[in-house]
Amino acid sequence: MKTLASLFILLAFFSCKTESKKTLPDKDKPVSVMAGSDTLIYEEEKHFKSIRQVTFGGDNAEAYWSFDDSKLVFQSNNAAWGMQCDQMFLMKSEETFKDSQPPMISTGMGRTTCAYFLPDNEHIVYASTHLVNKECPEVPLRKNGKYVWPVYDSFDIFVADLNGNVVTQLTNEPGYDAEATVSPQGDKIVFTSTRSGDLELYTMNLDGTEVLQITDELGYDGGAFFSPDGTKIIFRASRPKTDEAITEYKELLAQGLVQPTEMELFICNSDGSDLKQLTFLGNANWSPFFHPSGEKILFSSNFEAEKGFPFNLYLIDIDGKNLERVTHGKTFDAFPVFSNNGKFLAFSSNRNNGGTRDTNLFIAEWRD
Repeated sequence: MKTLASLFILLAFFSCKTESKKTLPDKDKPVSVMAGSDTLIYEEEKHFKSIRQVTFGGDNAEAYWSFDDSKLVFQSNNAAWGMQCDQMFLMKSEETFKDSQPPMISTGMGRTTCAYFLPDNEHIVYASTHLVNKECPEVPLRKNGKYVWPVYDSFDIFVADLNGNVVTQLTNEPGYDAEATVSPQGDKIVFTSTRSGDLELYTMNLDGTEVLQITDELGYDGGAFFSPDGTKIIFRASRPKTDEAITEYKELLAQGLVQPTEMELFICNSDGSDLKQLTFLGNANWSPFFHPSGEKILFSSNFEAEKGFPFNLYLIDIDGKNLERVTHGKTFDAFPVFSNNGKFLAFSSNRNNGGTRDTNLFIAEWRD
């Protein structure tokens, strides 16, 4: 869960990895299910019964379902919609936007990230920089020749209604507060903050009270989601180990920057106890989300890539076993999110973009 513009430059700038990696069978021969040279479903994507493309231009990602599965909120920087940087948009679950534009439900000021529905299906939480600056903040992509993400200390978390009115500000601590998601049980929010001096995970009540820090290890902890029963949290994290890596991490963070090129998945109880590393794959493993069973994680990774991409979706058991490749694209598949009823999967992909860099939203009918 990060700024879209920098996420998709990721494909061009990831460094090659030389260490040995666990690999899966390479099956990339596509079968077209539509006219044209691009495809929506590849032959090996057995978990997809059907698929629908939702957006058709720009960078679109982090589509999250309402609790009743009737709507989704997502972020986009689509220039055709007048966007200069990421803002939040609302859609009905059956809609597509090839020749139309969804309603924007953020302020249109600053940069936004990571919207998520509250249990009443009439409000969302999201992070925004608009209180500090109404303009889009700069997006640095390289620092000392290395790819970086910005961590804006102007991000705070807000509650808004579906007409775009901000009704509550949930965080006001100095530093970065963002990446908020809500428990399927409808009682807690998990988010990332720098209030401790490092990028750690916190939980709070829906009204912003009872803030609890649940991680406390050097590195970027973020992109967290609750399990369906609300008892566990899955997230991705960097863990610098060498003196050189630790120094570099701290120096970049002091400048509001992080390197996202080496991340693994971690799982813990919702109070932070019983923390375990789930993946040991190398490269970038991120955007994890619980399978409706609560026994598996669907996530995006480029661990099989030698030049930074492709990113594909993978399933893994919550004990780290039975790794399975789900998508078979040659560019970018990420941000997988199951509907609450478990029947559908929203995700972002470069498929069917006509050779451009556009990243669009897709909704697949999930077989199991």
